[in-house]
Amino acid sequence: MGYPKDLLSSRSIIEHGKYALIAPEGLVNNVVPGFENCIISILGSPKLGASFVDYIVTMQKEGKNSEGFGGQEDIETFVYVIEGKIKAAAGEQEFVLEESGYLYCPPGTKLYLENQLDGDSKLFLYKQKYRPLEGRNPWVYSNHANNIEFRIYDDMHNVHLKDLLPADIDFDMNFHILSFDPAASHPFIETHVQEHGAYLLSGEGMYNLDNQWVPVKKGDYIFMGPYVHQAAYAVGRENLTYVYSKDCNRDAAL
Repeated sequence: MGYPKDLLSSRSIIEHGKYALIAPEGLVNNVVPGFENCIISILGSPKLGASFVDYIVTMQKEGKNSEGFGGQEDIETFVYVIEGKIKAAAGEQEFVLEESGYLYCPPGTKLYLENQLDGDSKLFLYKQKYRPLEGRNPWVYSNHANNIEFRIYDDMHNVHLKDLLPADIDFDMNFHILSFDPAASHPFIETHVQEHGAYLLSGEGMYNLDNQWVPVKKGDYIFMGPYVHQAAYAVGRENLTYVYSKDCNRDAAL
């Protein structure tokens, strides 16, 4: 890394419990037991105010987590391949995931990951406590986002959405990909009980976070807490696209 080449500065913005923009140039490596030959940074977490944990993982040659990830009776996990190729397993079920591939593991099922390249594979990794619903149980689910057709978002032909997991009440969360054509935006500034962790896959934009407009771009991570104002404008020459989590299908707890 060496000596700094300019005055120290950062685009990152942290408002604990409300929202955060975390730029990639400020990330540090976190040691997570069980991961070998991996560079891991913890992004959203309860220390930030999130009810989940998000990670960005670079699996180097022979990178793996042979001890598994998650697997506790109340913990669900999800992995999305940003680039590269991995072998992923949900317990005894194995999958080969390339760019846009993903795998969801329900509570009680360990997630295993292994890089299949001589070079790096980059992953967006997630875990949270599952909120059970009597008589309902989620299941192992895997696909590639590139196999899913975009649908028009809120009657706007320049904004498109993909749902990555089944819209079934057994699931208490989902992952989505939202994509804005250049100059497109949300139809209004949202204010809702759900929270998000979002990783920007492409493009540039301006994001409204608690009524503050913040410039964002590919590689940034955004945490949006409950009831925080949020909306985006896409700028630049390519689509502003991000993958993000959203809690759903449950009533508010007292």
